[in-house]
Amino acid sequence: MFLFFFFVLLLMTTSENDAAERIQAFVIPHSHMDVGWVYTVKESMHAYASNVYSSVVEELSRVKSRKFIAVEQEFFRLWWVNVASDWHKKQVKQLLQEGRLEFIIGGQVMHDEAVTDVDDAILQLTEGHGFLYETFGVRPRFSWHVDPFGASATTPVLFALAGFNAHLISRIDYDLKDVMQKNKKLQFVWRGSASLLEKQEIFTHTMDQFSYCTPSYLPFSNRSGFYWNGVALFPDPPKDGIYPNMSLPTMVDNIKQRAQWFKTSHVLWPWGCDKQFYNASVQFMNMDVMVNYINTHSDKYGVAVQYATLGDYFQAVHQTNLSWDVRGSKDFLPYSTESFQAWTGFYGSRDVLKGIARRASSLLHAAESLFTRYSISYPDGPVPREWALEKLKPCVGLSQRYILSVQHHDGITGTESPKVADMYMQHLMQGMMGAEELLAAIFLLPHSLEHSNNIHPPQTRPIVEKKDVLEQHVIVYNPLAWNISSYINVSVSYAMAVVLDDDGKPVPAQIQQSATNSSGYDLFFVVELGGLQYRKYLVQFPQSHCGSGSACRKTHVARIVKFKRKYLSHWKSTGRKLLPVLNECYKLMFDQETNLLHSITDRHEKRSILVQQDFCEYEANGDVNAGPISDNYIFTANGSAVLAYKSVAMEIVPGKVVSEIRQYFYRNEDDKNHTYSVVTRVPVGFQGKLACHRLEQSYKVGPLEVNRETVFRTSTSLQNNRTLFTDNNGYQMMRRTYKNFVNNTVARNYYPVVRAAYIEDDSCRVAFLTERAHGVASLSQGQFEVMLHRCLWNNQEWNLGYNLTLNDSSVVRPILWMILGSPAAVSSIYQQEALELQHRPVVMPIDKPQKLWIQKGKSIQPFDQPVVLPQNLHMQTLSIPGWNYSPNHTRQLQNLGSGGDKHFKINFDRILLRVTHLYEEGEDPVLSKPTTINLKEVMQGIGEVTKVMERSLTGTWDISDLQRWSWKTNTGVGKTVSGMTKDFNVTIFPKEIRTFFIYFK
Repeated sequence: MFLFFFFVLLLMTTSENDAAERIQAFVIPHSHMDVGWVYTVKESMHAYASNVYSSVVEELSRVKSRKFIAVEQEFFRLWWVNVASDWHKKQVKQLLQEGRLEFIIGGQVMHDEAVTDVDDAILQLTEGHGFLYETFGVRPRFSWHVDPFGASATTPVLFALAGFNAHLISRIDYDLKDVMQKNKKLQFVWRGSASLLEKQEIFTHTMDQFSYCTPSYLPFSNRSGFYWNGVALFPDPPKDGIYPNMSLPTMVDNIKQRAQWFKTSHVLWPWGCDKQFYNASVQFMNMDVMVNYINTHSDKYGVAVQYATLGDYFQAVHQTNLSWDVRGSKDFLPYSTESFQAWTGFYGSRDVLKGIARRASSLLHAAESLFTRYSISYPDGPVPREWALEKLKPCVGLSQRYILSVQHHDGITGTESPKVADMYMQHLMQGMMGAEELLAAIFLLPHSLEHSNNIHPPQTRPIVEKKDVLEQHVIVYNPLAWNISSYINVSVSYAMAVVLDDDGKPVPAQIQQSATNSSGYDLFFVVELGGLQYRKYLVQFPQSHCGSGSACRKTHVARIVKFKRKYLSHWKSTGRKLLPVLNECYKLMFDQETNLLHSITDRHEKRSILVQQDFCEYEANGDVNAGPISDNYIFTANGSAVLAYKSVAMEIVPGKVVSEIRQYFYRNEDDKNHTYSVVTRVPVGFQGKLACHRLEQSYKVGPLEVNRETVFRTSTSLQNNRTLFTDNNGYQMMRRTYKNFVNNTVARNYYPVVRAAYIEDDSCRVAFLTERAHGVASLSQGQFEVMLHRCLWNNQEWNLGYNLTLNDSSVVRPILWMILGSPAAVSSIYQQEALELQHRPVVMPIDKPQKLWIQKGKSIQPFDQPVVLPQNLHMQTLSIPGWNYSPNHTRQLQNLGSGGDKHFKINFDRILLRVTHLYEEGEDPVLSKPTTINLKEVMQGIGEVTKVMERSLTGTWDISDLQRWSWKTNTGVGKTVSGMTKDFNVTIFPKEIRTFFIYFK
């Protein structure tokens, strides 16, 4: 009897141990659908994307155990609006209620993390979340950022602010992933902001070496393991799937292998890859057999398998209640897949596309804020609000969706095929046209029927002789919530002009022959604008001699001083003949021996540094048989960059608004046309104004020779030890310490810059601000180089097959602002300056030069009061989102249950306001402090605020209802932030982004 009981006890113990050690595999069905990569969105919808959602919904409805995650809203929304039947829509809602279909991320796209601006990342996420909440009442809680090429520390902060419980990434440096994998460190709690710390931490799962695709080495058809429907066929979808022989132990072995790399016995097993599940019947029917067989023999294999959503997996991990390591604000950039495959080339790929994308985004930002002011002030004005919103919103029109889609990780990155790049460019231009139409309508149409004054009453107009005078009208709008003083440039066809403001007073102006058009002229004039205000200017062009009146004296006619072309081979003693160009902030010295910049003196600090600027080129290898290559994604430097010119010509245009230095770089000594140029504009006449500090440099690069990668290198006397600081998506700064590698050191020390980067030593900082993304590096002491353009071709079979060789013959014209001063002085202004570059005044000539206007009909009435925030706060968003969902979650679900989703009505009363603190904790003794504002007072220039509701980042959560999961860490349990405003007072702490719904009387 004793032996019998002992034997039974032994069996029970063995079974319990087996159960304790049993691995639970979460099979997560998904299809990775790039919103434009090799094929256009339209082609992808036709070839497979529509079938993915149709067939998946049908198959989930057939078998209750099946599940699926949907990621990119661009494709889902197109399917939902244009393809899905009423039955499909009913089933989707049922599947969502059952938790068998789960929306992950919920943005329009899976955005890039290296070269996307934080504002655009938030906007594309916000629009996707608004659609999902309005349509289904669901709010995504998890991310699936499996394909961006490196991971930013800003992204987890945004996802935490949006209410996510957990974050998932995949592409990080291959050698780092290997170490983390071996030490079971692939999961951690990420505190992406050094200022917010545990307030916005998020649990993060890093995918193992197999990434988001089912292992492709497994012995199945087409070498695409577990993809029973093969590969999507373009241009037409396939008629039949492919049925392979199955090998059950292979899946079990892979699950067990993965289990060794994580702390828990839960294994995330992604099932899918690019363009999968267009024939979900074949997919699920085969996997059902695998799942059922493994579970039937679970005791034998020590593995149990279940279909799961990402939420199911994270829920299981969370319930283990384990304690996790904390990762600080470091990011995972740059990203390398092998020793000679540093994915740093895409930071500079398709520079034109990057520039247009940012310009379109800034124009949309301006149009949204102006329309919001107009709608509140003139709800019954002549500009129809429905028509206006159609120009902006994806749920009504297409303009904004076009601008958001390019944030995809194969969009703004420049890693797409030429036809997809053309698609993006076409969409961006259409989006910009829509925004410009709206701006023009608001500027040109009267705001109310009562206004009937002339644009310029006669008594304020006659500044120059009316005889033989043409005039043109220009509107200038400041899209920032700060008062600004700056200059704008209008291209004109006449050699003389006088500028009058809306009071008829002459404005300081300067006219000169254009640097880019030999038959045209550049007209610069000073603008003083309040926050979110616009002004109208009258430009008069005298066709005969302009008299000596006061108005004419306000315009400086600048003359060009030309210098002899200097040949590199003739350089002898440099630094002896220096020519100064000054303003109140700086003294720039140019070497007449070389026609290059020699030094800059900070006149406030009385400190000089040596500065030389050169165009250089990396010569890329295009033959895979000769060594590593560069392509859309990858930068593989074959040695150091070399000077890309043999001679330099220079012109200087002394001015009273700006002084301009034009330098032309010739590839060969006998070239008649220059390959490169840089125009440096030094603001003058801005005494005591912020504009004094910015040295604007406009570049012209190209067309390039094939397999050349061009950089603009600034060499200084700073002792920076090759340490560089670059921004993370324009949100926060990262310290980049130079690292030596066995191979590919140059490329692996390149980093993305979106808005700002700088080098510094103890006494001086040189900052570079940019209006589009670039790749930057500091490869030698005191050096800063920025990659401006790439033209590449290689014979790699994969690149040729997908047309991804980047044979870019364009000419690019990016702009950088350079700021110099003590670290403390530059720190106090560069954040605001970066935004002034990104959101420069919108300039709209509303007519062509013509005879004097005596009577012009209704008046343009600029808004009287400016909207002004403190210097350390930025009005990131002011828009009418147009959603009609209830801000009360219970009521929203009730509305949907009663069929409220079928009759969406645009809500013009709800205003989305987003304010961000620009500074890090401790970055500046004054500007880094928490700042309290009264929203009613700040917004009184727009109207009378009656109600304020604080919301999550994307607006779908009331902040008081948002409770994210807490994860145990080795430093304790993290905190969450919630709070409501009282009496409209809001205190915003360093790096906080606060989102509100505001209602006006």
